[in-house]
Amino acid sequence: MQKDQLLTRRRALLAGVAALGAAGAAGTAGLLLSDGSSGAPAPPAAGPPARSPLRSSAFRIAPMTGDAALPARPLPLAVRRAPILRFSVSGDTMLLTFDDGPSPQYTPQVLDILARHDVQATFMVCGGMADKSRDLVARMADEGHVVGNHTWSHPLLTHRTRGVIRDEIERTSDLIEKVYGERPLWFRAPYGAWNRDVFQINAELGMEPLAWSVDSMDWTTPGTDAIVRRVLRGAAPGVVVLHHDAGGDRSQTVRALRTYLPTLLDKGYRFTVPRRQYG
Repeated sequence: MQKDQLLTRRRALLAGVAALGAAGAAGTAGLLLSDGSSGAPAPPAAGPPARSPLRSSAFRIAPMTGDAALPARPLPLAVRRAPILRFSVSGDTMLLTFDDGPSPQYTPQVLDILARHDVQATFMVCGGMADKSRDLVARMADEGHVVGNHTWSHPLLTHRTRGVIRDEIERTSDLIEKVYGERPLWFRAPYGAWNRDVFQINAELGMEPLAWSVDSMDWTTPGTDAIVRRVLRGAAPGVVVLHHDAGGDRSQTVRALRTYLPTLLDKGYRFTVPRRQYG
């Protein structure tokens, strides 16, 4: 397929995935899913203060958020005080998300399972990983998945300067646009660690901060059965499930996905990707 034809195809696949309209300064906004359902993000939740050094177990379950006042100057998007944790939807609709990839070993297996069940997901990729596996990012586009920004090298942004934060995010967005065909509209901070600077730079770059409401804890490699139990117990309308397709041995994640996905589909759950409504 010629390059321009592939880009056209990707843009067509992504036409229904354009993401969320302008939010209020207090963090409220109209949210849509790809099935047209609407809702609003959950109320902001205060998180634990940043510590040095931080271990992932200290903040994986509840993403950290800064509590500083919002900047006064206008921005393309309103600056949020907290990331989006879940969506208000009608019906049993969930979102699957995968962090830290793409991995040449595990991401193709995840994509194969999703394709087998005709399910779309959101992949929050690291630029350094995506640069080494551009074919997988292109495949995500071809198969209708959303690709979001998870920084270039996965640093703890709350311990970085504004210049470093912007470079980590913007460099990754540039690569995603080149390979995926669209600039990302969603950002997830490594370790779930947000502060005012991260929220402000997100808004300046036209992205919304997406966190999660169900942590599969697969990053701890707790065993396939434990991952399956956490996802099945957490299944509910509008939840955002956190998985990882890179950053370690993700064979448990692959096996868990292969196990619970048909179970949830049999129970009537649907899976979708976020989109933004401009207005």
